[in-house]
Amino acid sequence: MKTTSMRRALVPGIAALGLLLTACGGGQTGAGGAGGVSGSVAVDGSSTVFPLSDAAAELLAEENPDIRVTVGEAGTGGGFEVFCQGQTDVSDASRPIEEDEVEVCEKQGIEYTELQVATDALTMVVHPDLDVDCLTVDQVKKLWGPDSKVDNWQDLDPSFPDQEISLFGPGTDSGTYDYMAADVIGDESESTRDDYESSEDDNQLVSGVAGTQGATGYFGYTYYEQNAEQLKALQIDNGDGCVEPSPETAADGTYTPLSRPLFIYVNNAKYTENEATSTYVDFYIENLAELAEAAQFIPLNDEQYADTQSSLEGISG
Repeated sequence: MKTTSMRRALVPGIAALGLLLTACGGGQTGAGGAGGVSGSVAVDGSSTVFPLSDAAAELLAEENPDIRVTVGEAGTGGGFEVFCQGQTDVSDASRPIEEDEVEVCEKQGIEYTELQVATDALTMVVHPDLDVDCLTVDQVKKLWGPDSKVDNWQDLDPSFPDQEISLFGPGTDSGTYDYMAADVIGDESESTRDDYESSEDDNQLVSGVAGTQGATGYFGYTYYEQNAEQLKALQIDNGDGCVEPSPETAADGTYTPLSRPLFIYVNNAKYTENEATSTYVDFYIENLAELAEAAQFIPLNDEQYADTQSSLEGISG
């Protein structure tokens, strides 16, 4: 389960949002409304999406104390494994479901709905003392590609420091790993180099980079933003100059190819049959913009949010 550092960091924003929703009467949603609903909801999957789903669970509990929502972070792939076996109600994902996962869900009779909940800027970070500020996309590929032998920053550019590189990154069950491999590196093997310190817990990656001279790693923008005092985010040059990761550059498409959509997948049967599940999901989507801001995610634009609302309405026909 989640380490406490991210949870503590989100508490002020979540508490303020809780007061706002209470004052505005927020959370009186969908299937049964606030209060009087009981039951359990199981959520697992992406560590990147975890803070958003966990914030929704914490705020819902203030109005529906008899609904117990458990939120895990097994990684996107690990989340789909249990979701497609019918063991969870909602699966957090930092990439779309893949064909082999779709086949498993179909074999198990699991029908689901994809809901985009936020946008993310996959963020490459370095130790704050490292004198490197920007990488080209080609340098990212050279550094993280499956055949990479790069072990010194000067291997990427002679003007970079003569400093050994220590690498930290998500494990292979992570949607963040999948996105880096398939959409950034773009290698046919859809893999990265494997000689790095891996973890499904992004807080461990933060600690590794912050505590190791010459280190670099990557994870979702939220984890960088929560730890900006002990990390430095790299700008990325896709051919039009160096662009820093931010909500603005992710939303306007200039931070490419490292901006990406984030999702939750909802088990349709559990949504229609379990009032606790529908109450949680309805609350989540109704308050999505406020939750994204409180949990420091990049909110959907109006068109994206309308699509998400339409998809949610389609679950119950």
